[in-house]
Amino acid sequence: MAITRDKKQALVADFSELLATSKMTVFAKYKDLSVADLQELRRSAREKGIVIRVIKNRLVRVALSENDVYKETDTSALTGQLLYATCDSDEVAPAQVLNDFAKTHPALAFAGAFANDGTTLSVDEVTALASLPSREQMVAQVVAQLLSPVHDVTNALSGNLHALLDGVEAKATS
Repeated sequence: MAITRDKKQALVADFSELLATSKMTVFAKYKDLSVADLQELRRSAREKGIVIRVIKNRLVRVALSENDVYKETDTSALTGQLLYATCDSDEVAPAQVLNDFAKTHPALAFAGAFANDGTTLSVDEVTALASLPSREQMVAQVVAQLLSPVHDVTNALSGNLHALLDGVEAKATS
């Protein structure tokens, strides 16, 4: 059954809004995935604040052309059956969720991504992004690095204090 013109315009408007608020839009080939697999992917993505859309590539091109940031974006990679993962809070999260899902479902394969500045990322670049730690992990690593000198000083001072107290105690008992 064909989609009406009004429905297509609504789909384009919805996807345009997702593009405008998204920090990263990753697209992947999903041929040979069952409906149950896609529902599982959507469920796991939703838990991390990621929106998964399956929309015709022609409509995506229209949405891209209507957005000032994406007007000059290369759309040559938009071929075949693609799904689009967007996130408005984390640049790396869509790639990570799709990568995690692809580990158990090899039919899913990256096709590329659009950054929020209008650039197109290749499959290799998206794969590299997917291997980065999550935002929370990176923040935790930075905090740990910042706190390590404080811990080192505290441990050194407490070690000297214990040695001093042991010396005073030994002197007092003799």
